[in-house]
Amino acid sequence: MTVLSWIQALILLILACQKEPVPSETPITHAADVVRVPIGGNSWITKSSERTAAITKEGLTNWSATDSKITTYVRFGKAGTINLSIQLRVPDGKSRLRLTLQGKSKELDVQGATLTEYELGQWPIQKAGYAQLVLEGLSKTGATFAEVTDFGLSGEAVDDNMAFVRNNDGNFFYWGRRGPSVHLRYPIPDGVETEWFYNEVTVPPGNDVIGSYYMANGFGEGYFGMQVNSATERRILFSVWSPFQTDDPSKIPADQKILLDRKGNNVVTNDFGNEGSGGQSYLRYNWKAGQTYQFLLRGRPVENGYTMYTAYFKAINETNWQLIASFRRPKTTTYLKSLYSFLENFISETGNVQREVEFSNQWIRSREGKWYELTNAQFTGDNTARKSYRMDYAGGLNGQRFFLRNCGFFDTYTPLKSDFTRPALRKIPRIGLESLP
Repeated sequence: MTVLSWIQALILLILACQKEPVPSETPITHAADVVRVPIGGNSWITKSSERTAAITKEGLTNWSATDSKITTYVRFGKAGTINLSIQLRVPDGKSRLRLTLQGKSKELDVQGATLTEYELGQWPIQKAGYAQLVLEGLSKTGATFAEVTDFGLSGEAVDDNMAFVRNNDGNFFYWGRRGPSVHLRYPIPDGVETEWFYNEVTVPPGNDVIGSYYMANGFGEGYFGMQVNSATERRILFSVWSPFQTDDPSKIPADQKILLDRKGNNVVTNDFGNEGSGGQSYLRYNWKAGQTYQFLLRGRPVENGYTMYTAYFKAINETNWQLIASFRRPKTTTYLKSLYSFLENFISETGNVQREVEFSNQWIRSREGKWYELTNAQFTGDNTARKSYRMDYAGGLNGQRFFLRNCGFFDTYTPLKSDFTRPALRKIPRIGLESLP
């Protein structure tokens, strides 16, 4: 061997030794404290030509298409090695599957109608943050590849700082797949009785994801914002909760029902339930990402122990305000309080897709007619966030605007209860309250 050939061989040997680690073929046995990651609350079918495969509370079912990719998301609190296994059954025949994690893959042959745990070896977790476990079907002799219930994880990267939906208590497989809802809570100056609340909302291009609700003007008894309901429909939605606590609107006593006072042109009104109950109104309106929209809410006590809530909307480049609806809430005597904005996803199938919204130029007007600019906000989250079942949430400042972001399994999150202050714009909204419809 020449000197040159010897040097080339040495270089090849060094490069081979520097390759990234691959899953170990050594059989592993989980420790007694193995963590189980259920498919039902942490997985999505990210690519499929079929309509039958489904994620249910039991796991993955009816999986038959070779182009289906089942992606399960887990957030690790630190780097390290994990031992990995998968629990499944094959109703008939034999199947060959592939599991990919952080760019490395392992194939395995499975069979048997009894639920069985298959070892997948040891895997390196390279950093703290979200990891994707991607499962694919390569071949099968039966009608389906497998029915999968969960993954098993143990090892040095497995600890209490991991984030995933751990069980279905409280229907959290559903809530977890919807993703974390996040809020901006605007403190009202002490002693101010707030009659009007103004906010501006912008959804950045590409963030108008189906299932999103960009709620601009929330208050103690209801909420007002805009939604993406489907590929062909968008809405401006305004709702007021009944003081009677129920998820079934038919059970609300007559003296505690939300009463419609008036509504705008083409606005639909009805009752709503499932997340409390009350009166709902919406306008089908093809709002656009990248465009700024204005939301205006009024709340004031009226006769007979009612409070009247009235909502108006328009694009910032339009002249006339659109009345959405005006509702009377019984057994309530108050001005606006507990003001906030939020971002939520209400369709679990899109809970793996990131979305963002910006809120700007918030103002309130007191019952005496004085305007106050709201420049402070506190970032909070729902129970999915507070339990650390999902940590793909963020909020804060983007230039002169507040922003909220959720879903999509991004790594960097904003600690809950963080406080933010935006620059004061000193641009009192020019509304012409006396000429509103």
